[in-house]
Amino acid sequence: MEPVSRHPWLVRAEKLGRAKENVLLIVLLGGLSTLAFAQIVLRNVFSIGLPWADGIIRLAVLWLAVIAAIAASRDGRHIAINLAERLLPDRLRRPVGALMDLFTATVAALLAWYSWRFVSDSRAFEDVLLGTWPAWVFQSILPVGFALVCYRHVLRFASRIRVDRG
Repeated sequence: MEPVSRHPWLVRAEKLGRAKENVLLIVLLGGLSTLAFAQIVLRNVFSIGLPWADGIIRLAVLWLAVIAAIAASRDGRHIAINLAERLLPDRLRRPVGALMDLFTATVAALLAWYSWRFVSDSRAFEDVLLGTWPAWVFQSILPVGFALVCYRHVLRFASRIRVDRG
């Protein structure tokens, strides 16, 4: 994807965001693997386990999936049906790709909105996870993640349109 603007501060912000996403992915995957392995060993070898580990593992999987989706949308490596790229003539690929980006942005925006409502309800009902922690804190990755996916596809859409007009 061509950047919509080449302002130096936008380039630095993109690099910083990419680095933060990569660090989060590495930390979450490493922590998840380590905790899951420790839990398996503790249960199978010592017949004990960490009572809080299963909840943290489930939350780590959620966070890992959402951050991986954000990173995939950043690089255009998200799940997509690329039939249009294979069957359409070259002159139609970019406009159809732009429409697919607009559709993806719309779906991600709807998911961000409804996940925001879900998190708001969870906060209003004072749901808790891991004993006494407010559930909305852990669930907040959902609206943030979908909003970032939407943002990335809006930029990709704008970039395709801009290239078409230029």
